Amino acid sequence: MSVDITPTSSFDQLKRIESSKVFQGVVIAIIILSALTIGAKTYELPPLVEQTLTVLDNAITLFFLVEILFRFAACPVKRRFLMDGWNLFDTLVVIGSLIPLDNSEAVLLGRLLRVFRVLRLVSVVPELRFLINSLLKAIPRMGYIALLMFIIFYIYAAMGSMFFASVDEVLWGDVAISMLTLFRVATFEDWTDVMYATMEAYPLSWIYYLTFIFLTAFVFLNMMIGAILEVMSEEQNAKQAQKAHDERDEIARQLQAVQEQLQELTKQVSEKR
Repeated sequence: MSVDITPTSSFDQLKRIESSKVFQGVVIAIIILSALTIGAKTYELPPLVEQTLTVLDNAITLFFLVEILFRFAACPVKRRFLMDGWNLFDTLVVIGSLIPLDNSEAVLLGRLLRVFRVLRLVSVVPELRFLINSLLKAIPRMGYIALLMFIIFYIYAAMGSMFFASVDEVLWGDVAISMLTLFRVATFEDWTDVMYATMEAYPLSWIYYLTFIFLTAFVFLNMMIGAILEVMSEEQNAKQAQKAHDERDEIARQLQAVQEQLQELTKQVSEKR
């Protein structure tokens, strides 16, 4: 009885290698090494060290090229490889890293894309991909919260400009400057100095600041965090549901394979008789 090596089994083997912890660990180590190399080039180094870093950078670029080609080969459906946003990002970064740094017209782009290679750590580590995907999906909900924050900022800025412009024209001269001052208050950057200055003219102005800080630093910030946590919970539930669906599909595929083998054995026994 002969065993045929089908393309599917080859893809499965490549996929197992690609998803192995050893392979991922090597890729992560090379990405960290690339980050250290980029950081080292920002210092004044001896010529020998600079040449060594250049050779190391070329070797890292070659490794990333081989790695992206290996991942492309491990993908069963080639046309879907670039449909994945992370694969597209990795491919663009790797291709951009091939730009020679001695080309004066493209040297800035080449260096910039080499810096972006550090971001590949996000695409390699599944937990980081999960966080980024959750953050991106939470942006629409956070947008409505940001719009509400802008409304509150605008209202308080208009009030501050009307009441406190006579106290400090630099901080409360118009609505735009007042919003910038309120942003300083919301980030707690010497906000008490601003409050004490207005309290000399308006003793009850502390109510203005405390209510604004309560809304922006506590209410809206917690709403932002809640929106992100809600999306992360939904993503985790969807991930678990997809995992369960994949496991059911795998079990069904194995049962079908066993059934086909039984039918083949039954056919062979019938032919021998």
